[in-house]
Amino acid sequence: MSPVPFKNVAKIATTQGRSTIQHDGGQRRVPITFNVDGGALQTVVNDARNRVAMNVPHQEGVYVVFSGQSEAEQAARIELAISTAATIALIVMVLFLCFHQPAHPWLVLVNLPFSLIGSIIAIGISGIGLTLGALVGLVTVFGVGARNAILLLAHYEHLVEREGARWSDATILRGAGERLVPILMTAIVTALGLAPLAVGMNQPGQEIEGPMAITVLGGLFTSTLLNLLVLPALAKRYSYRARSMLAAAHPSV
Repeated sequence: MSPVPFKNVAKIATTQGRSTIQHDGGQRRVPITFNVDGGALQTVVNDARNRVAMNVPHQEGVYVVFSGQSEAEQAARIELAISTAATIALIVMVLFLCFHQPAHPWLVLVNLPFSLIGSIIAIGISGIGLTLGALVGLVTVFGVGARNAILLLAHYEHLVEREGARWSDATILRGAGERLVPILMTAIVTALGLAPLAVGMNQPGQEIEGPMAITVLGGLFTSTLLNLLVLPALAKRYSYRARSMLAAAHPSV
């Protein structure tokens, strides 16, 4: 059998085409990338997913998957939610072990959701949405608010149980005044550190840090006010309640 010239079975020509053909799980894969500008990542991805579903006809053997940063953010959200729940449970255990007054752990927990009011307002005004950065900021505000509340309530316990101060309005004002400087220092230093990130929120590479800074700055404002104004009022009503009622009934006690 004699050789067959290649020109008799194929035509060879120089042309342009794909340099590589990617495969995933035995199927051909064509990646299409795009950047996000002027909106939250998940919002843009959801909009793109809806447009593809409405405008791209379905073809047998072809399917669309949104991955990359969007998929990583979704996984990070789930991991963050699980970690936050476990952390809150540990915080509750530590609070009940360390505080002498049974009402104080509950006061810390009740105060924390109100500390997030500023963060929620900041997220709504800025329009950043509940991105991964915003969720990290909420967790940060949660921690700062818990720290400040613990500082104040622990100082109340020190004044009453160690220094023998009578549980009264004067003690409440004294404790809040003595914790004023540490709480304000925490808020001011944190705000100064995050201000550059908040100002450059729309710059490339600030997709996580920018929303986080905006969320923390908003939460710091309300958290500081609540810890200095609302928490002392709650402590007055519920801390050492039996002792204050006894003192009111018997002023000589």
